[in-house]
Amino acid sequence: MPLRKTERKVIVVMPAYNAAKTIEATYNDIPSGIVDEVILVDDKSQDNTIEIAKNLGLRVLTHKKNIGYGANQKTCYKEALKRGADIIIMIHPDYQYDSSLTGELIKPIIDGRFDIMFGSRIRTRKEALEGGMPYLKYILNRIVSFIENIILGVNFTEHLSGFRAYSKRVLKTLPFNNFSDDFVFDQQLMISAVAYGFRVSEYPVPVRYFSESSSINFTRGVKFLLETLLVLSQFISFKLKFYKSKIFV
Repeated sequence: MPLRKTERKVIVVMPAYNAAKTIEATYNDIPSGIVDEVILVDDKSQDNTIEIAKNLGLRVLTHKKNIGYGANQKTCYKEALKRGADIIIMIHPDYQYDSSLTGELIKPIIDGRFDIMFGSRIRTRKEALEGGMPYLKYILNRIVSFIENIILGVNFTEHLSGFRAYSKRVLKTLPFNNFSDDFVFDQQLMISAVAYGFRVSEYPVPVRYFSESSSINFTRGVKFLLETLLVLSQFISFKLKFYKSKIFV
């Protein structure tokens, strides 16, 4: 993908694990001229994700062992900042998210209206379910989002998106090295961003669930939910000045 001429450097990062079946479709949907560079960080995939990514011309970094979804994102963001990114877009390479909307997602950041944007898959229940989102996952998503909205004082349609854009100021400010190496990383980052007063908004994106899409199993899902509740309790303690977790330091 050719570099575009702009005052801001825009880099897409893809935290990948066994994404061989979907990485090409995800990449090909990114509109030409929107981003300067695409970086894929492979977390010791067992398929040919690395080979396909290199054939697509992506900048590829690899972990020598599987270290987790959150740890993968840490590598992504460090590399993007190292390469001078002004706006960093995280896209799950599992084709669940419509990367053709990348331009719409980053425009409010470019315009200076928001610091963080994320793609929301739950504009309506009908669209979410018709897009293939499992009913139980939809219900859990709504419950988690309702709890987080009340505690954080926001009103987002979801909090579990894997399609997000950040200004470099966000990632240079938030202590993401202190965050989990597991799936709760996304929650820690967003909750920490709210605590720091960053401006966050969402943009509706289509729902796409299919057999090749990634998903966490029931046990890890329960662990993720409990860890999210813990992070929310840490946020409450931080706001009440009882205790400052390292994710707010």
